[in-house]
Amino acid sequence: MTDEDAPLRRRTRHRTPSGDGAPDGTPNGGGPTLLTEPADGTPDPVVTPAEFAEVVARFAAGTGPVAVDAERASGFRYSQRAYLVQLRRRGAGTALIDPVPLGDLSALDEALADTEWVLHAASQDLPCLAEVGLRPRRLFDTELAARLADFERVGLAALTEQLLGRTLEKHHSAADWSTRPLPHDWLVYAALDVELLVELRDALAAELDRQGKTGWAAQEFAALVAGGARPPKQRTDPWRRTSGMHRVRGARAQSRVRALWYARDTIAVRRDTAPGRVLPDAAIVAAAEMNPKTERELLLLPGFGGRSVRRLANTWLEALDEARALPDDALPTTPVFEGPPPPHRWADKDPEAAARLARCREVVTKTAEQHHLPPENLITPEFVRRLAWEPPSDPDAAAVTKVLSDLGARAWQCGLLAEELAQALVAVPAEPEPDGSTGEPSGPDATPDGATA
Repeated sequence: MTDEDAPLRRRTRHRTPSGDGAPDGTPNGGGPTLLTEPADGTPDPVVTPAEFAEVVARFAAGTGPVAVDAERASGFRYSQRAYLVQLRRRGAGTALIDPVPLGDLSALDEALADTEWVLHAASQDLPCLAEVGLRPRRLFDTELAARLADFERVGLAALTEQLLGRTLEKHHSAADWSTRPLPHDWLVYAALDVELLVELRDALAAELDRQGKTGWAAQEFAALVAGGARPPKQRTDPWRRTSGMHRVRGARAQSRVRALWYARDTIAVRRDTAPGRVLPDAAIVAAAEMNPKTERELLLLPGFGGRSVRRLANTWLEALDEARALPDDALPTTPVFEGPPPPHRWADKDPEAAARLARCREVVTKTAEQHHLPPENLITPEFVRRLAWEPPSDPDAAAVTKVLSDLGARAWQCGLLAEELAQALVAVPAEPEPDGSTGEPSGPDATPDGATA
Protein backbone atom coordinates (compact mmCIF):
# COMPACT_ATOMS: atom_id res chain seq x y z
CA MET A 1 0.00 0.00 0.00
CA THR A 2 1.16 3.53 -0.65
CA ASP A 3 -1.38 5.62 1.19
CA GLU A 4 0.43 5.86 4.49
CA ASP A 5 1.64 9.38 3.87
CA ALA A 6 -1.87 10.73 3.32
CA PRO A 7 -2.12 14.24 4.79
CA LEU A 8 -3.71 14.71 8.18
CA ARG A 9 -7.12 16.28 8.23
CA ARG A 10 -7.10 19.70 9.83
CA ARG A 11 -10.32 19.49 11.77
CA THR A 12 -10.86 20.47 15.34
CA ARG A 13 -13.10 17.53 16.16
CA HIS A 14 -12.25 13.83 15.90
CA ARG A 15 -14.66 10.94 16.10
CA THR A 16 -13.49 7.80 17.85
CA PRO A 17 -15.17 4.63 19.07
CA SER A 18 -15.30 6.00 22.64
CA GLY A 19 -18.70 7.04 23.82
CA ASP A 20 -17.99 10.75 24.17
CA GLY A 21 -16.08 11.09 20.91
CA ALA A 22 -12.88 12.24 22.61
CA PRO A 23 -9.60 10.62 21.61
CA ASP A 24 -8.12 8.66 24.48
CA GLY A 25 -4.88 7.22 23.12
CA THR A 26 -4.90 3.49 22.53
CA PRO A 27 -7.52 1.00 23.65
CA ASN A 28 -5.26 -0.62 26.24
CA GLY A 29 -4.42 2.74 27.83
CA GLY A 30 -0.68 2.35 27.18
CA GLY A 31 1.64 2.82 24.26
CA PRO A 32 0.93 0.95 21.05
CA THR A 33 2.54 -2.42 20.38
CA LEU A 34 4.82 -2.46 17.34
CA LEU A 35 4.25 -5.53 15.21
CA THR A 36 7.48 -6.82 13.69
CA GLU A 37 6.42 -10.34 12.60
CA PRO A 38 3.12 -11.90 11.53
CA ALA A 39 1.54 -14.08 14.21
CA ASP A 40 1.80 -17.19 12.02
CA GLY A 41 5.20 -16.35 10.57
CA THR A 42 6.01 -15.02 7.10
CA PRO A 43 5.15 -17.44 4.28
CA ASP A 44 7.23 -17.79 1.14
CA PRO A 45 5.70 -16.33 -2.02
CA VAL A 46 3.52 -18.73 -3.99
CA VAL A 47 5.09 -19.14 -7.45
CA THR A 48 4.01 -22.54 -8.86
CA PRO A 49 0.60 -23.79 -10.03
CA ALA A 50 0.67 -26.56 -7.40
CA GLU A 51 1.32 -24.08 -4.60
CA PHE A 52 -1.41 -21.81 -5.94
CA ALA A 53 -3.94 -24.65 -6.07
CA GLU A 54 -3.21 -25.39 -2.40
CA VAL A 55 -3.83 -21.73 -1.51
CA VAL A 56 -7.11 -21.71 -3.42
CA ALA A 57 -8.34 -24.78 -1.53
CA ARG A 58 -7.20 -23.39 1.80
CA PHE A 59 -8.91 -20.02 1.34
CA ALA A 60 -12.08 -21.60 -0.01
CA ALA A 61 -12.30 -23.56 3.26
CA GLY A 62 -11.68 -20.47 5.41
CA THR A 63 -14.41 -18.48 7.14
CA GLY A 64 -15.36 -14.84 7.37
CA PRO A 65 -14.06 -11.90 5.34
CA VAL A 66 -10.76 -12.09 3.48
CA ALA A 67 -8.13 -9.37 3.82
CA VAL A 68 -6.56 -8.48 0.46
CA ASP A 69 -3.72 -6.18 -0.54
CA ALA A 70 -1.44 -5.72 -3.55
CA GLU A 71 2.01 -4.24 -4.06
CA ARG A 72 3.00 -2.41 -7.23
CA ALA A 73 6.24 -0.82 -8.41
CA SER A 74 5.04 2.75 -8.85
CA GLY A 75 7.92 5.06 -9.66
CA PHE A 76 9.99 2.17 -10.99
CA ARG A 77 7.83 0.54 -13.68
CA TYR A 78 5.65 2.02 -16.41
CA SER A 79 2.77 -0.35 -15.68
CA GLN A 80 0.68 -0.39 -12.53
CA ARG A 81 0.52 -4.19 -12.43
CA ALA A 82 0.52 -6.12 -9.16
CA TYR A 83 3.86 -7.71 -8.29
CA LEU A 84 2.61 -9.31 -5.07
CA VAL A 85 -0.87 -10.15 -3.79
CA GLN A 86 -1.40 -10.73 -0.07
CA LEU A 87 -4.40 -12.46 1.54
CA ARG A 88 -5.41 -13.49 5.02
CA ARG A 89 -8.54 -15.30 6.20
CA ARG A 90 -9.64 -17.02 9.37
CA GLY A 91 -8.87 -20.70 9.08
CA ALA A 92 -6.61 -20.14 6.07
CA GLY A 93 -3.81 -18.02 7.47
CA THR A 94 -1.77 -15.68 5.28
CA ALA A 95 -0.68 -16.20 1.68
CA LEU A 96 1.72 -14.16 -0.44
CA ILE A 97 1.15 -14.79 -4.15
CA ASP A 98 3.56 -13.79 -6.91
CA PRO A 99 1.34 -13.12 -9.95
CA VAL A 100 4.29 -12.67 -12.31
CA PRO A 101 4.92 -16.40 -12.96
CA LEU A 102 1.28 -17.39 -12.35
CA GLY A 103 -0.52 -14.76 -14.43
CA ASP A 104 -4.21 -15.61 -14.06
CA LEU A 105 -5.50 -15.87 -10.47
CA SER A 106 -9.18 -16.26 -11.40
CA ALA A 107 -9.40 -19.66 -9.66
CA LEU A 108 -8.90 -17.83 -6.38
CA ASP A 109 -11.47 -15.25 -7.43
CA GLU A 110 -14.04 -18.02 -7.95
CA ALA A 111 -13.23 -19.54 -4.57
CA LEU A 112 -13.87 -16.17 -2.88
CA ALA A 113 -16.88 -15.14 -4.97
CA ASP A 114 -19.29 -15.10 -2.00
CA THR A 115 -16.80 -13.60 0.44
CA GLU A 116 -16.52 -9.99 1.58
CA TRP A 117 -13.08 -8.60 0.71
CA VAL A 118 -11.41 -6.15 3.08
CA LEU A 119 -8.98 -3.69 1.52
CA HIS A 120 -7.38 -0.44 2.62
CA ALA A 121 -7.65 2.33 0.00
CA ALA A 122 -9.33 -0.11 -2.38
CA SER A 123 -9.36 2.26 -5.35
CA GLN A 124 -5.56 2.00 -5.51
CA ASP A 125 -5.52 -1.80 -5.74
CA LEU A 126 -8.71 -2.79 -7.55
CA PRO A 127 -7.43 -2.09 -11.10
CA CYS A 128 -4.23 -4.13 -10.69
CA LEU A 129 -6.14 -6.95 -8.96
CA ALA A 130 -8.61 -7.04 -11.86
CA GLU A 131 -5.69 -7.45 -14.28
CA VAL A 132 -4.88 -10.82 -12.67
CA GLY A 133 -8.52 -11.92 -12.46
CA LEU A 134 -9.44 -10.84 -8.93
CA ARG A 135 -12.68 -8.84 -8.69
CA PRO A 136 -14.60 -8.61 -5.40
CA ARG A 137 -18.40 -8.83 -5.40
CA ARG A 138 -18.57 -7.30 -1.91
CA LEU A 139 -15.93 -5.26 -0.16
CA PHE A 140 -15.19 -3.17 2.90
CA ASP A 141 -12.66 -0.36 2.46
CA THR A 142 -11.06 0.48 5.81
CA GLU A 143 -9.64 3.79 4.61
CA LEU A 144 -12.95 4.98 3.19
CA ALA A 145 -14.77 3.77 6.31
CA ALA A 146 -12.39 5.83 8.44
CA ARG A 147 -13.05 8.90 6.32
CA LEU A 148 -16.81 8.47 6.65
CA ALA A 149 -16.37 8.06 10.40
CA ASP A 150 -14.42 11.35 10.38
CA PHE A 151 -11.08 10.06 11.59
CA GLU A 152 -8.32 12.61 11.31
CA ARG A 153 -5.64 10.14 10.20
CA VAL A 154 -6.70 7.38 7.84
CA GLY A 155 -3.43 5.60 7.02
CA LEU A 156 -3.35 1.91 7.94
CA ALA A 157 -0.69 2.24 10.64
CA ALA A 158 -2.43 5.23 12.22
CA LEU A 159 -5.79 3.42 12.36
CA THR A 160 -4.44 0.16 13.78
CA GLU A 161 -2.56 2.15 16.40
CA GLN A 162 -5.60 4.14 17.48
CA LEU A 163 -8.27 1.45 17.23
CA LEU A 164 -6.34 -1.74 17.95
CA GLY A 165 -3.40 -0.55 20.03
CA ARG A 166 -0.92 -2.02 17.54
CA THR A 167 1.16 -0.26 14.95
CA LEU A 168 2.92 -1.27 11.76
CA GLU A 169 6.22 -0.19 10.32
CA LYS A 170 5.80 1.31 6.85
CA HIS A 171 9.39 1.33 5.60
CA HIS A 172 8.82 -0.43 2.29
CA SER A 173 5.66 1.19 0.92
CA ALA A 174 7.62 2.88 -1.89
CA ALA A 175 9.88 -0.08 -2.70
CA ASP A 176 10.44 -1.57 -6.14
CA TRP A 177 8.21 -4.61 -5.77
CA SER A 178 9.27 -5.91 -9.18
CA THR A 179 12.57 -6.91 -7.53
CA ARG A 180 13.23 -10.64 -7.55
CA PRO A 181 13.85 -12.33 -5.23
CA LEU A 182 11.95 -10.17 -2.77
CA PRO A 183 13.95 -9.51 0.41
CA HIS A 184 12.67 -11.20 3.56
CA ASP A 185 11.96 -7.93 5.38
CA TRP A 186 9.80 -6.81 2.45
CA LEU A 187 7.80 -10.02 2.72
CA VAL A 188 7.33 -9.40 6.44
CA TYR A 189 6.02 -5.93 5.67
CA ALA A 190 3.66 -7.33 3.02
CA ALA A 191 2.28 -10.01 5.32
CA LEU A 192 1.71 -7.49 8.12
CA ASP A 193 -0.35 -5.32 5.78
CA VAL A 194 -3.15 -7.92 5.90
CA GLU A 195 -2.51 -9.15 9.46
CA LEU A 196 -4.94 -6.75 11.14
CA LEU A 197 -7.27 -5.74 8.29
CA VAL A 198 -10.26 -7.89 9.29
CA GLU A 199 -9.95 -6.86 12.95
CA LEU A 200 -9.74 -3.22 11.85
CA ARG A 201 -12.77 -3.74 9.63
CA ASP A 202 -14.81 -4.93 12.61
CA ALA A 203 -13.79 -1.92 14.73
CA LEU A 204 -14.66 0.54 11.97
CA ALA A 205 -17.96 -1.21 11.20
CA ALA A 206 -18.93 -0.81 14.84
CA GLU A 207 -18.04 2.88 14.73
CA LEU A 208 -20.01 3.45 11.52
CA ASP A 209 -22.98 1.73 13.13
CA ARG A 210 -22.65 3.92 16.22
CA GLN A 211 -22.73 7.03 14.03
CA GLY A 212 -25.63 5.77 11.90
CA LYS A 213 -23.49 5.66 8.75
CA THR A 214 -23.55 1.95 7.92
CA GLY A 215 -25.95 2.47 5.02
CA TRP A 216 -23.86 5.30 3.63
CA ALA A 217 -20.73 3.14 3.72
CA ALA A 218 -22.57 0.28 2.01
CA GLN A 219 -23.45 2.57 -0.91
CA GLU A 220 -19.86 3.78 -1.18
CA PHE A 221 -18.50 0.24 -1.13
CA ALA A 222 -21.01 -0.86 -3.77
CA ALA A 223 -19.87 2.00 -6.01
CA LEU A 224 -16.27 0.82 -5.63
CA VAL A 225 -17.26 -2.71 -6.60
CA ALA A 226 -19.12 -1.41 -9.65
CA GLY A 227 -16.43 0.89 -10.98
CA GLY A 228 -13.24 0.55 -9.00
CA ALA A 229 -11.64 -2.05 -11.27
CA ARG A 230 -11.77 0.21 -14.31
CA PRO A 231 -8.40 1.71 -15.24
CA PRO A 232 -8.12 5.51 -15.09
CA LYS A 233 -9.48 7.37 -18.09
CA GLN A 234 -6.86 8.34 -20.64
CA ARG A 235 -6.17 12.05 -20.46
CA THR A 236 -6.30 14.28 -23.51
CA ASP A 237 -2.83 15.70 -24.19
CA PRO A 238 -1.15 13.95 -21.23
CA TRP A 239 2.11 15.76 -22.03
CA ARG A 240 0.55 18.95 -20.66
CA ARG A 241 0.93 17.49 -17.16
CA THR A 242 4.72 17.67 -17.40
CA SER A 243 5.97 19.15 -14.14
CA GLY A 244 7.13 22.73 -14.74
CA MET A 245 5.02 23.06 -17.89
CA HIS A 246 3.75 26.44 -16.69
CA ARG A 247 7.18 27.92 -17.45
CA VAL A 248 7.03 26.95 -21.13
CA ARG A 249 5.70 29.91 -23.11
CA GLY A 250 4.44 29.80 -26.67
CA ALA A 251 3.08 27.08 -28.93
CA ARG A 252 6.45 26.41 -30.56
CA ALA A 253 8.12 25.71 -27.22
CA GLN A 254 5.16 23.61 -26.15
CA SER A 255 5.58 21.52 -29.28
CA ARG A 256 9.08 20.67 -28.06
CA VAL A 257 7.65 19.48 -24.73
CA ARG A 258 5.14 17.35 -26.62
CA ALA A 259 7.77 15.81 -28.89
CA LEU A 260 10.14 14.96 -26.04
CA TRP A 261 7.30 13.64 -23.87
CA TYR A 262 6.14 11.17 -26.53
CA ALA A 263 9.70 10.13 -27.36
CA ARG A 264 10.28 9.41 -23.69
CA ASP A 265 6.95 7.60 -23.34
CA THR A 266 7.75 5.27 -26.23
CA ILE A 267 11.01 4.26 -24.56
CA ALA A 268 9.36 3.91 -21.14
CA VAL A 269 6.66 1.59 -22.49
CA ARG A 270 9.21 -0.56 -24.29
CA ARG A 271 11.36 -0.86 -21.17
CA ASP A 272 8.45 -1.00 -18.70
CA THR A 273 10.21 1.77 -16.81
CA ALA A 274 8.72 4.80 -15.08
CA PRO A 275 9.03 7.71 -17.55
CA GLY A 276 10.83 9.90 -15.04
CA ARG A 277 13.62 7.35 -14.85
CA VAL A 278 14.13 7.62 -18.62
CA LEU A 279 14.22 11.44 -18.71
CA PRO A 280 13.18 13.78 -15.87
CA ASP A 281 10.41 16.29 -16.45
CA ALA A 282 12.86 19.06 -15.55
CA ALA A 283 15.07 18.03 -18.47
CA ILE A 284 12.14 18.15 -20.90
CA VAL A 285 11.23 21.66 -19.74
CA ALA A 286 14.85 22.84 -19.94
CA ALA A 287 15.21 21.55 -23.51
CA ALA A 288 11.88 23.11 -24.51
CA GLU A 289 12.99 26.48 -23.18
CA MET A 290 16.56 26.45 -24.59
CA ASN A 291 15.87 24.63 -27.89
CA PRO A 292 19.30 22.97 -28.27
CA LYS A 293 20.33 22.03 -31.78
CA THR A 294 23.52 20.05 -31.15
CA GLU A 295 24.48 17.24 -28.83
CA ARG A 296 26.90 19.53 -27.02
CA GLU A 297 24.18 22.11 -26.35
CA LEU A 298 21.79 19.37 -25.24
CA LEU A 299 24.16 17.68 -22.80
CA LEU A 300 24.95 20.98 -21.08
CA LEU A 301 21.31 21.30 -19.99
CA PRO A 302 20.16 20.18 -16.50
CA GLY A 303 18.92 16.58 -16.49
CA PHE A 304 20.88 15.42 -19.54
CA GLY A 305 24.12 14.54 -17.77
CA GLY A 306 23.35 10.93 -16.80
CA ARG A 307 24.91 8.12 -18.78
CA SER A 308 21.60 6.52 -19.83
CA VAL A 309 20.19 9.90 -20.89
CA ARG A 310 23.34 10.75 -22.87
CA ARG A 311 23.10 7.45 -24.74
CA LEU A 312 19.71 8.59 -26.05
CA ALA A 313 20.94 12.03 -27.14
CA ASN A 314 20.11 11.34 -30.79
CA THR A 315 16.56 10.38 -29.83
CA TRP A 316 16.03 13.66 -27.99
CA LEU A 317 17.61 15.72 -30.79
CA GLU A 318 15.45 14.01 -33.41
CA ALA A 319 12.33 14.80 -31.38
CA LEU A 320 13.38 18.45 -31.15
CA ASP A 321 14.11 18.55 -34.90
CA GLU A 322 10.62 17.18 -35.61
CA ALA A 323 9.08 19.87 -33.43
CA ARG A 324 11.05 22.60 -35.20
CA ALA A 325 9.90 21.32 -38.59
CA LEU A 326 6.20 21.51 -37.74
CA PRO A 327 4.11 24.01 -39.71
CA ASP A 328 2.25 26.58 -37.66
CA ASP A 329 -1.09 24.82 -38.10
CA ALA A 330 0.33 21.66 -36.46
CA LEU A 331 1.45 23.40 -33.27
CA PRO A 332 -0.40 22.76 -30.00
CA THR A 333 -3.50 24.85 -29.49
CA THR A 334 -5.22 25.82 -26.30
CA PRO A 335 -7.33 22.81 -25.32
CA VAL A 336 -11.08 23.10 -25.10
CA PHE A 337 -12.07 21.96 -21.64
CA GLU A 338 -15.40 20.34 -21.01
CA GLY A 339 -17.32 21.55 -18.03
CA PRO A 340 -16.90 24.69 -15.94
CA PRO A 341 -13.75 26.84 -15.93
CA PRO A 342 -11.46 26.98 -12.88
CA PRO A 343 -13.40 28.52 -9.96
CA HIS A 344 -11.03 31.51 -9.65
CA ARG A 345 -12.22 32.68 -13.09
CA TRP A 346 -15.93 32.45 -12.38
CA ALA A 347 -16.32 35.97 -11.01
CA ASP A 348 -15.10 37.43 -14.31
CA LYS A 349 -16.87 34.99 -16.65
CA ASP A 350 -20.20 34.68 -14.84
CA PRO A 351 -20.68 36.54 -11.53
CA GLU A 352 -24.07 34.93 -10.97
CA ALA A 353 -22.56 31.45 -11.28
CA ALA A 354 -19.79 32.47 -8.88
CA ALA A 355 -22.40 33.53 -6.36
CA ARG A 356 -24.29 30.23 -6.83
CA LEU A 357 -21.09 28.27 -6.26
CA ALA A 358 -20.35 30.20 -3.07
CA ARG A 359 -23.82 29.46 -1.73
CA CYS A 360 -23.58 25.78 -2.70
CA ARG A 361 -20.22 25.45 -1.00
CA GLU A 362 -21.69 26.94 2.17
CA VAL A 363 -24.40 24.27 2.08
CA VAL A 364 -21.83 21.49 1.67
CA THR A 365 -19.61 22.82 4.46
CA LYS A 366 -22.50 23.23 6.87
CA THR A 367 -23.96 19.80 6.12
CA ALA A 368 -20.58 18.12 6.42
CA GLU A 369 -20.06 19.66 9.85
CA GLN A 370 -23.54 18.63 10.97
CA HIS A 371 -22.90 15.00 10.03
CA HIS A 372 -19.21 14.85 10.98
CA LEU A 373 -17.95 14.16 7.48
CA PRO A 374 -15.10 15.50 5.36
CA PRO A 375 -16.77 17.74 2.73
CA GLU A 376 -15.07 15.86 -0.12
CA ASN A 377 -16.62 12.60 1.07
CA LEU A 378 -20.03 14.19 1.45
CA ILE A 379 -19.96 15.15 -2.23
CA THR A 380 -17.32 15.28 -4.96
CA PRO A 381 -16.37 18.99 -5.35
CA GLU A 382 -16.47 18.71 -9.14
CA PHE A 383 -20.15 17.70 -8.95
CA VAL A 384 -20.96 20.87 -7.04
CA ARG A 385 -19.06 23.02 -9.55
CA ARG A 386 -20.92 21.49 -12.49
CA LEU A 387 -24.26 21.93 -10.75
CA ALA A 388 -23.57 25.59 -9.97
CA TRP A 389 -22.24 26.37 -13.45
CA GLU A 390 -25.17 24.84 -15.32
CA PRO A 391 -28.08 24.49 -12.87
CA PRO A 392 -31.34 22.86 -13.95
CA SER A 393 -33.94 25.24 -15.31
CA ASP A 394 -36.29 24.43 -12.43
CA PRO A 395 -33.90 23.79 -9.53
CA ASP A 396 -36.02 21.83 -7.11
CA ALA A 397 -34.78 18.90 -5.02
CA ALA A 398 -35.78 16.33 -7.64
CA ALA A 399 -33.96 18.15 -10.42
CA VAL A 400 -30.81 18.56 -8.30
CA THR A 401 -30.95 14.88 -7.35
CA LYS A 402 -31.08 13.90 -11.01
CA VAL A 403 -28.10 16.10 -11.90
CA LEU A 404 -26.00 14.79 -9.03
CA SER A 405 -27.03 11.17 -9.64
CA ASP A 406 -26.14 11.43 -13.32
CA LEU A 407 -22.70 12.71 -12.31
CA GLY A 408 -22.20 9.74 -9.96
CA ALA A 409 -23.39 10.90 -6.54
CA ARG A 410 -24.87 8.25 -4.28
CA ALA A 411 -28.45 8.31 -2.96
CA TRP A 412 -27.36 9.12 0.61
CA GLN A 413 -25.43 12.15 -0.62
CA CYS A 414 -28.36 13.44 -2.64
CA GLY A 415 -30.67 12.88 0.30
CA LEU A 416 -28.55 15.05 2.57
CA LEU A 417 -27.90 17.84 0.09
CA ALA A 418 -30.49 18.13 -2.68
CA GLU A 419 -33.08 20.26 -0.89
CA GLU A 420 -30.66 22.90 0.35
CA LEU A 421 -28.60 22.93 -2.83
CA ALA A 422 -31.79 23.57 -4.79
CA GLN A 423 -32.46 26.61 -2.60
CA ALA A 424 -28.85 27.78 -2.99
CA LEU A 425 -29.18 27.74 -6.79
CA VAL A 426 -31.97 30.33 -6.68
CA ALA A 427 -30.81 33.96 -6.75
CA VAL A 428 -31.11 35.74 -3.42
CA PRO A 429 -33.50 38.71 -3.70
CA ALA A 430 -32.05 42.15 -3.02
CA GLU A 431 -32.41 43.40 0.54
CA PRO A 432 -34.98 46.25 0.80
CA GLU A 433 -33.81 49.73 1.72
CA PRO A 434 -34.43 50.82 5.33
CA ASP A 435 -37.33 53.06 4.19
CA GLY A 436 -39.01 50.09 2.57
CA SER A 437 -37.94 50.85 -0.99
CA THR A 438 -35.82 48.53 -3.09
CA GLY A 439 -33.53 51.32 -4.25
CA GLU A 440 -34.99 51.11 -7.77
CA PRO A 441 -36.72 54.11 -9.44
CA SER A 442 -40.48 53.90 -9.54
CA GLY A 443 -43.48 56.07 -10.24
CA PRO A 444 -44.34 58.27 -13.21
CA ASP A 445 -41.85 61.01 -12.34
CA ALA A 446 -38.79 58.77 -12.01
CA THR A 447 -36.15 58.64 -14.70
CA PRO A 448 -34.03 55.57 -15.43
CA ASP A 449 -31.11 56.96 -13.41
CA GLY A 450 -33.26 57.72 -10.39
CA ALA A 451 -33.38 61.49 -10.85
CA THR A 452 -36.72 63.30 -10.94
CA ALA A 453 -37.91 64.72 -14.18
